[in-house]
Amino acid sequence: MTVRVRFAPSPTGFLHIGGARTALYSSIFAKKNKGTFVLRVEDTDLERSKKEYEDSQIEDLKWLGIEYDEGPDRPGECGPYRQSERIELYKKYATQLVDQGLAFPCFCTDEELDAKRKKAEEEKRAPHYDGTCRDLDPEVAKARIEKGDKFTIRFKVPKKTITVNDLIRGEVTFPDDMVGDFVILRSNGLPVYNFCCVIDDWLMKMTHVIRAEDHLPNTMRQVMIYEALEAELPQFAHVSLLVGHDRAKLSKRHGATSVTMFREQGYLPEAMVNYLSLLGWSHPDEKDVFTREELLLHFDLKRLGKAAATFDMVKLGYINGQHLKNLSSKEILSKIDSFLPKDTAFKNQEPSWKEEFVDLFKEKVDTLEGFGPFIEDIFNSELRDDEDLKEVLSWETTPKIKEYLINKVDEAKKEGLLFLTPELIDEYLTTLKKEHKIKGKNLFKGTRAVLTGRAEGPDLKRFVALTPLEVISSRLQKIDA
Repeated sequence: MTVRVRFAPSPTGFLHIGGARTALYSSIFAKKNKGTFVLRVEDTDLERSKKEYEDSQIEDLKWLGIEYDEGPDRPGECGPYRQSERIELYKKYATQLVDQGLAFPCFCTDEELDAKRKKAEEEKRAPHYDGTCRDLDPEVAKARIEKGDKFTIRFKVPKKTITVNDLIRGEVTFPDDMVGDFVILRSNGLPVYNFCCVIDDWLMKMTHVIRAEDHLPNTMRQVMIYEALEAELPQFAHVSLLVGHDRAKLSKRHGATSVTMFREQGYLPEAMVNYLSLLGWSHPDEKDVFTREELLLHFDLKRLGKAAATFDMVKLGYINGQHLKNLSSKEILSKIDSFLPKDTAFKNQEPSWKEEFVDLFKEKVDTLEGFGPFIEDIFNSELRDDEDLKEVLSWETTPKIKEYLINKVDEAKKEGLLFLTPELIDEYLTTLKKEHKIKGKNLFKGTRAVLTGRAEGPDLKRFVALTPLEVISSRLQKIDA
């Protein structure tokens, strides 16, 4: 058996982080088993489906490094890969089921169905379809259709329990009264999800269906349709739900939930893949940070859990930060431009300056966007309204440091220097210590305060060496110490 799995998003919005996880698990499973991974676009919601969302979702999948073997832009023998291009197939098989007596035309209007539903609720019965048209004479039904009466096609639900052996959840049994005769083809000729999903998975020869737990209730209807078509069932694997810290299903109110949002915030694709894989799966060595190659090596559906997975922004930030630290400064620089402030101060610097900047700060950021504030720290001569800074500036020794450094900076500017070097800063600190008798905390914190306008910060000599002399000079003039 050649493994075939699919990811089937609806192009009604951006790629949700939960969908991305499903796509990741499916693609890794296919690759692990030397199988085929298919992208199918479920765009039968004509009002909400948009081509730009389809394009965006494909772009996000490619950004994540999730490559599919067949899809709308990679035709194979099982196409087309958009449901909107497969409508005649769904009509064909719906008609076939009617001809076999396994489905029937239903002429009940929306108003009549609403009334039946309300009555069932009042009588505390399950609001299943009451079978009004189930046993309608086929000739009568045909005459009504020819007359132009609107109708749907409903599936005749057999009275039997359905049991499925789920690869994650084990044996799942659905009672025989769970659903009534359900619609498979709407009055406008468009299929409902549970019908077209089965037709596509069957005709596209899917061996495994990996999807989120909230699809589990659909499985009963789908199994019935498979059996009516005498089609072989795929193996189902329903992965855990994604929830926020309030244990509610992950949604926009929990913050960023689309892959596009995380891309725009400067997360790395390899970190997103790493983190997404952990939302329901665990590394056999209990590692949190690993490469795509390690994931492929160790991934196994048997390690997927049933419990809901909590999406944790703090842990995602940590994992992204670890992947950032593993990149060279040159690699980070190749990715960083679109996440930096729009001014040209950074972009105009020499490559060696940029590499030193990234090397200094990459230990302190979790995302590419995180470098922005440090650029502001370097090039902005304005002082922060900071109580710790005010305290250092109030020390008796700080005005002496300021006066000495103003003179030294002026000398450096007259010599044509654009930056102070670490060696010059060492020389200044030595002079302040020996000749001005300032040492310890007073020396180092005071020097940092007057040169950087900050009470705390990264390595002083490296930070100051990155700061243009003009900025340092302007900053010194604004310090009231």
